[in-house]
Amino acid sequence: MSDTTGGRDSGMDPRAFRNALGQFATGVAIITAEVDGVKLGATVSSFNSVSLDPPLVLFSLARTALSLPQWRAAKTLAISMLGEQQTELSNRFAKATGAKWAGLPERRGQNGVPLPPEVMLHFECRPYAVYDGGDHEIFVVEVTGYTQHQPGRMPLVFFSGRYQRLVSDGVRAPDDNMWLHGW
Repeated sequence: MSDTTGGRDSGMDPRAFRNALGQFATGVAIITAEVDGVKLGATVSSFNSVSLDPPLVLFSLARTALSLPQWRAAKTLAISMLGEQQTELSNRFAKATGAKWAGLPERRGQNGVPLPPEVMLHFECRPYAVYDGGDHEIFVVEVTGYTQHQPGRMPLVFFSGRYQRLVSDGVRAPDDNMWLHGW
């Protein structure tokens, strides 16, 4: 029996699986590009680091995304990290259609990519590879530069199907543990 992605049926309830995945807290980012004069933007929580040398990161987009062919054609991209007060901006870019850029100030990265306003930081990127990710496509991009706009600001976090806020207990990890997290 096959599922809608062409793979084998796992027998898992997709909603229950999604809820289980939601127990892993993630940051929230907006991916942007411009292709043939059309500004693209999408909210993702699938951002992740891949490599320091070369500097690679990844994000994934659903195969059902209406703009997927345009994302595949993008020559430059930006990934902007949102701060905890930017739920409205996240929701705006999470919609499949609509005037995502309407009324926003014009901002561009050094690579010419449109940027959403008042983000914590943004990475400027170029395509590196695209992989099959079942019902998503996984985009690996090379970071060509980045800018921190608001150092020290708390990030917007998504957990258990809702936006959340980080609360620090003030405990700092020992310096010798700095490289334990996959780096």
